[in-house]
Amino acid sequence: MTLPGEVWAWLTDPAHWTGPSGIPMRLAEHVAISAVSIAIALAIAFPIGLWVGHTRRGVRLAINLANVGRAIPSLAAIGIVVPFTVLIDPDAGFKVIPTLIAMVVLAVPPILVNTYSGVAEVDADLVEAARAMGLRERQILGRVELPLGLPVILAGVRSASVQVIATATLGAIYGLGALGSYIVEGVAQNDDGKLFGGVVLVALLALLSEALLAFAQRRTTPRGLRAAATTEPAGA
Repeated sequence: MTLPGEVWAWLTDPAHWTGPSGIPMRLAEHVAISAVSIAIALAIAFPIGLWVGHTRRGVRLAINLANVGRAIPSLAAIGIVVPFTVLIDPDAGFKVIPTLIAMVVLAVPPILVNTYSGVAEVDADLVEAARAMGLRERQILGRVELPLGLPVILAGVRSASVQVIATATLGAIYGLGALGSYIVEGVAQNDDGKLFGGVVLVALLALLSEALLAFAQRRTTPRGLRAAATTEPAGA
C-alpha cells in the first residue's frame, strides 16, 4: 500500500475515532493546550504592547525581550523547566506544564511586537486631534489607537497561534498526548499511517486557525486599507 493509502486508511478507521486515544480526544487536547497558551500569552504581551506602543517607553527593552523569547528553542525550553515543574506536580509537571510554559514563551514575542507596532504606527495627527478634543490618554488608546491597530495586533495573534499549534506536538515527547502523540507513536512503532496521519491532522488544524484569524483580521481592516492592499501588488 502506498503512503497516501496508509494515511487514508488510518484516518478513516473507525477504531481511531473512539476512546481516550481517539482522534476527537487528542484533537480536543491539542486545541486546549494551544488555546490556553495563547490566552496566557495574550494576558502577558497584550497589555505590555499597548503600554509600550502608546507611551513609547521601554521600546528597546520590550523588543530585546521578544528577541530573546524567539531565540529559545521550544524543545529546549520544555527540557529546562521539567526538573522544576515536576517538583510541583509529578504528573502535570512533567506532561502538561512544561509544554504550556514553552508555548507561552513561543507566543509572547509575535503578540508583543505586533501589539506595540499596531498602536505605535497609528497616525500621530489622529492622536493629536483626539487630545485636542479633550480625550484622556486611556480614551485615546481605547477609541483611536486600539481600533486602528487591531488588524496588526490580530496578525501577531494569527502568527502565534499557527506556531503554537504546530510546535505543541513536541509535548508528546514528554507524554502530553494531543495530536503529537500520533507522530511520536508512529515513529516508535514504525507506523507510517499513524505518523503522517498525525502530521495531516496538525496541518489541518493549523490551516483552520490561519483561515479563521485571517478572516477576522480582514474584517477588522478598514475598507480603504483593504483596497490599497489589494491594488498595491498590481502596480508594483
